[in-house]
Amino acid sequence: MTIESFLQICGYLVLAAIMAISLYGIVKGRSLIKKLIALTILGDAANALIVYIGFRFGAKYPPVLPSLTPAPEDISWFVSVAVDPVPQCLVITAIVINMAITMFLVFTVIQVYRIYGTTMVKKISRLRG
Repeated sequence: MTIESFLQICGYLVLAAIMAISLYGIVKGRSLIKKLIALTILGDAANALIVYIGFRFGAKYPPVLPSLTPAPEDISWFVSVAVDPVPQCLVITAIVINMAITMFLVFTVIQVYRIYGTTMVKKISRLRG
């Protein structure tokens, strides 16, 4: 096992651990604010995982073909050395969606606090009647 593959596996493990901890925070969090923070961390970790999956270790070239009419060997060379840009495009879209959802949830938590005077889930469920 080379050092690059070891570091790649460690990267996957760290992202999996971050996602597991944030899922635990969403499920077991007592406050809506803590749940919101954990959800934001989960979204960011998922975006990082997508970029990490799409990254090709050792690739040194951007996803641009060297000529307008490439030969088949140019295309095979390009596929073997270039980084795939599709995951990066998907992550940019996911970041915008995550920001919109986060702002909506922040607004909802603020409204819950105004109505009930607390963000604790157990107190809110008791006050609901």
